[in-house]
Amino acid sequence: MKYILLLLCVLNFGCKNANEDKLAETTTLYFIRHAEKNRENPDEENPALTKKGLERAEKWSEILKNVPFDAVYSTNYTRTKQTATPTASKNGLSITTYPPENLDIEKIYTQGLHHVLVVGHSNTVPKLVNKLIGKETYTDIEDTNNGNLYIVTLEGKMVVSVNLLTIN
Repeated sequence: MKYILLLLCVLNFGCKNANEDKLAETTTLYFIRHAEKNRENPDEENPALTKKGLERAEKWSEILKNVPFDAVYSTNYTRTKQTATPTASKNGLSITTYPPENLDIEKIYTQGLHHVLVVGHSNTVPKLVNKLIGKETYTDIEDTNNGNLYIVTLEGKMVVSVNLLTIN
């Protein structure tokens, strides 16, 4: 009986180490705001992208073409899904939707994802990045700015780098 308990303890220890190793892997999250939305009807709650916005969505997929994405996340709005679609398609991925201010980072860790695109909004992307880095560094994105790219790299759950690039 004590050998069975010893074996279970060893197996449990081995499983813990495997999970800890998985959490120590590098994960890079790429956060962007949706591309230019149609503003012809200011009362419309879920507008699509404009022609310029669709072009920007394609441009994002070109800029990010060398990143081997494991997952693409988007809020459940037409404009964010349209922004995410070209990159998801180029990587053979479906889009996973998330609530605008509540991306489940823990799920990303436990799935062992290495490269993740997250498409959100002018007010939610900076909040998600701030939450992830544990500091209030970034403010809402100007309404006319659809070109910010926030890149957050983690080793396990520890942030090792944060970069903000602006693409015109």
